[in-house]
Amino acid sequence: MPLSAAASAREILTGLHDIMGARGSAQSKLDKVVDLIAEKMGSEVCSIYLLRDNKLELFATHGLRKEAVHVTRLRMGEGLVGTIAAEGRILNLAEAADHPAYIYKPETGEERFHSFAGVPIVRLESPIGVLAVQHADPRRYEDVEIEALQTVAMVLSEMIAAARLVDGARRSRLRSAGPLRLSGLKLVAGMAKGHAVFHEPRILVEHTVADDIEAERERVYSAFRKMREQIDNMAKEAEFGVAGEHQEILETYRMFAYDEGWSRRINSAIDSGLTAEAAIERVQQRTRARMRDIDDPLLRERMHDLEDLSNRLLRIVSGWMGTAAQTGLAHDTVLIARNLGPAELLEYDRRRLKGVLLEEGSLTSHMTIVARAIGVPVIGRLHDIRHSVEDGEMILVDGDNGSVIVRPNRALQSSFEHRMSLSQKRRAEFAAIRNLPARTVDGVEVSVMVNAGLAEDAASLPMTGADGIGLFRTEFQFLVSATLPGRDRQLRLYTKVLEAAGNRPVVFRTVDIGGDKALPYLTDEVEEHAENPSMGWRALRLSLDRSTLMRAQARALIEASAGKVLRVMFPMVSEPWEYEEARALFEEQVEWARKGHRKVPKKIEFGAMLEVPSLAEMLDQLLPRVDFISVGTNDLTQFLFAADRSDPRLAQRYDWLSPAILRFLKRVLDQARKAGVPVRICGEMAGRPLEAMALIGIGADKFSITPAGVGPIKGMTRSLDAAAIKSRMDQLLAKPPKDVRKALTDWAKRHNVTIG
Repeated sequence: MPLSAAASAREILTGLHDIMGARGSAQSKLDKVVDLIAEKMGSEVCSIYLLRDNKLELFATHGLRKEAVHVTRLRMGEGLVGTIAAEGRILNLAEAADHPAYIYKPETGEERFHSFAGVPIVRLESPIGVLAVQHADPRRYEDVEIEALQTVAMVLSEMIAAARLVDGARRSRLRSAGPLRLSGLKLVAGMAKGHAVFHEPRILVEHTVADDIEAERERVYSAFRKMREQIDNMAKEAEFGVAGEHQEILETYRMFAYDEGWSRRINSAIDSGLTAEAAIERVQQRTRARMRDIDDPLLRERMHDLEDLSNRLLRIVSGWMGTAAQTGLAHDTVLIARNLGPAELLEYDRRRLKGVLLEEGSLTSHMTIVARAIGVPVIGRLHDIRHSVEDGEMILVDGDNGSVIVRPNRALQSSFEHRMSLSQKRRAEFAAIRNLPARTVDGVEVSVMVNAGLAEDAASLPMTGADGIGLFRTEFQFLVSATLPGRDRQLRLYTKVLEAAGNRPVVFRTVDIGGDKALPYLTDEVEEHAENPSMGWRALRLSLDRSTLMRAQARALIEASAGKVLRVMFPMVSEPWEYEEARALFEEQVEWARKGHRKVPKKIEFGAMLEVPSLAEMLDQLLPRVDFISVGTNDLTQFLFAADRSDPRLAQRYDWLSPAILRFLKRVLDQARKAGVPVRICGEMAGRPLEAMALIGIGADKFSITPAGVGPIKGMTRSLDAAAIKSRMDQLLAKPPKDVRKALTDWAKRHNVTIG
């Protein structure tokens, strides 16, 4: 397509506007729409599938056989079209038949078409159909073509909904009079009871096609000014957490609010012919789609800040400024939202706000950090929570276990209140030991550090009671930037982190980008559509190939650590030569700094992350050259079991307390101990009390975990006899029982170990 994305979409939208305003049936209009899109995009096929009776029905087509219209139907998740609707994502295929979801529908006559591109048609965040184009020649569609399709799909959703051609965008639910139990992801521990209140009214974008582009642009400019003023005022007024913590969080939040790249993308959407509201929603949809494709939890959570700002901007530009915070809370409240940003949370009356329930959310989001600081329990990943609860219903929130009870009866309320009293007592006990050492009853010292990715994570170290930062993910700065961060920008971040950490150690992991964490400014060189991105061109593999990238990071880390100890580790090391090359590159930069009369670290400690099982077979070659090893249990487990950790079908299948992973880790720990090299266990495994107990039993004494896990891990450690658990683990690994988890749980209970 020779035209720009904006010009292409604008031509189509102009035609759509005329079609929608003309007389005629909805069917005749859709027939004209597919003809228009096919003509403007030079496409041999254009088809619209709409959701009716939970099936995707071919409603209109240009290029396929007309007799297939209203005959071809696909279930959600069936075929390419069903996959797009079910997963809410784009497919762009040069050879459609090669995709595993491809199925052949003979009545359509589509067998002669090779290429395929499809985008979801979305209404109220739910798929209501699919817009697809096809060509006979195998080809991947250009980005401008996909952009145009997405913009057109947004306008089509308005037309389709107005004609009532599809099922309700919100799925109706069958309510029962009895209690409803839900399970999610525990984000902030604690228990709460309150009445359901919805965070915000749903803003429905009713008008998508602009009459006056310049007027729409001015509306967006005005909304941006108002939003930035609100954020600036909030930063001045916020008071919570440790000194400086809220300023750090809101400063990063303000960075998004003033991001010119975001405003440019909205402006570009307006150029294509969209109204201000539709343009904001269009960019927001793109952000959501990108988040779904990213496996890295830290990046996904930081992207929620941009989602929060998008919601705020949309409310301002549409005139719907009210949220439950503005109208006020009349009683003890459990807040319900799809997602929530830190600024929005701070607007609520903390005397009334008792808990938060989210459809999304995660452990490292800014909102979670703020909620933890002000003591509000939060549960995330509660699928369809907004459609499962009525406003004002009683809700019991168990943030310690990630469970929710809606409409509890009297017996459930009584039991919950008793457990809530015990939970409050336990949290008080964790707070009391926060600054005490993690020392077992027989005197074994355990180091408990935290994983981090932002400067404010370092600032919150005193609040967590952690010994330091055992894994600082440097890639977040790269992932949120529109351009490659230069040495100066990196230097400012690393300096800030080290200053905030004070005397506590910080271990910097070099950038782990590529794979599922692709960067827009590296798309020419990164394989975007790898079948197994987590095992592709990423992390150290990418950094060694892009030595200028790694050289700039090395110089920034060296300069930031001047006069201090620099601790740096390399991710995804598969063989010792990769570590050797990375270390040599850093040492070359130290010499460069010395020759330039720059200050250098007084000492550099180099480490390797053991995430790829092959490295364990080469430890005899690696250990003499490293100062430490960090075991990344998240990636290691999925590679060891050949199981994608993001696949829900496998999530509960491979246990961290499996004898296979424990035996593997014990061999690594034993070999490293003989060589005198310390080993730190990173990842979710080390942050769970029962798993951490087992790790101590196989010889681990250094952990790096999420901040929320520090208290429970310290509590477990201080109640544990290390010699006793080592003896028990030797028995269990020599002759594993059918259920190691149950055996360890029973042992912990008999020996009064605090495992929660």
